[in-house]
Amino acid sequence: MNETIINITVPPGKKKERIDVFLAHQIENASRNKVQNAIKRGYVTIDGEPVKANHIVAPGESITVTLPMPPPPDAVPEDIPVNIVYEDESLIIVNKPPGMVTHPAYGNYSGTLVNALLYHIQSGLADTDDPMRPGIVHRLDKDTSGLMVIAKNDHALHFISKQFSERTIDREYWAIVWGTFPENKGTIEASLGRSKSDRKKMAVREDGKPAITRYEVIEEYDGLSLIKLKLLTGRTHQIRVHLASEHRPVFGDPTYGGRRIVYGGVTPKRKAFIQNLLEHLPRQALHAKTIGFVHPDKKERVFFETDLPDDMVYVVEQLRKQNTS
Repeated sequence: MNETIINITVPPGKKKERIDVFLAHQIENASRNKVQNAIKRGYVTIDGEPVKANHIVAPGESITVTLPMPPPPDAVPEDIPVNIVYEDESLIIVNKPPGMVTHPAYGNYSGTLVNALLYHIQSGLADTDDPMRPGIVHRLDKDTSGLMVIAKNDHALHFISKQFSERTIDREYWAIVWGTFPENKGTIEASLGRSKSDRKKMAVREDGKPAITRYEVIEEYDGLSLIKLKLLTGRTHQIRVHLASEHRPVFGDPTYGGRRIVYGGVTPKRKAFIQNLLEHLPRQALHAKTIGFVHPDKKERVFFETDLPDDMVYVVEQLRKQNTS
């Protein structure tokens, strides 16, 4: 059985917190219960010594977590509905719904887009270095909806992956965000890395990887805006972190501050209005609306576009009504 070793240093200025709570925020796909079980088995140590779940972490402590990892199962086909926008012998364009994980991973082996595609695409998907990610060229966050390109053979996989690495893919996202902008167009440039306080999150960091996002305002409402965005780099959570760093988090984003009233005041009427919108949108209002690239066989540029999903349409319609009332 393989094992994964995770080394975590408690950041300076860290407030008092139990180690099981701290690690649950630091390790991806880890719940507090899973962390407590690992602690009971002696898999969590500080300076080589096992700790108890109620240990209070201190700044500068070096924590080592050793997790036994069973070999991952093969990704299996599952009869899950999937919206295939386009398909030919080499690739598939899908419109991923919000709430669907892109591919199986530790702790989440079913219900993913890959499971669905393996059922619907009888010819199979391209092999990758990771058997849990057949055909996957790029990913969308679980709660981000929109267009993805999936490779059905090795040639398509490498041909399209090269375009992603060379940043010649043309992608446009639409988002509903808190606040308005001083100018209709702009660029956010800030390096990104793992958050020091919560490794499940990303943050603007001087020592992070360069990241550039361009935005353009489509419509403005009372304290919110509909914008379109283009990525010049492809960092994890890039759009969400960049916008949050500008104090304009994506509306509905539970991770980066989008589920609280950021602009417009907290009158009872406005609070009820926003709560209604959030009930219809239990996720970040972010949608990958277009994608364009050079086709691996045709050697000509192809372009695909999809409408906004129903939950975002509802929010936009309600905001428009509010603007005219």
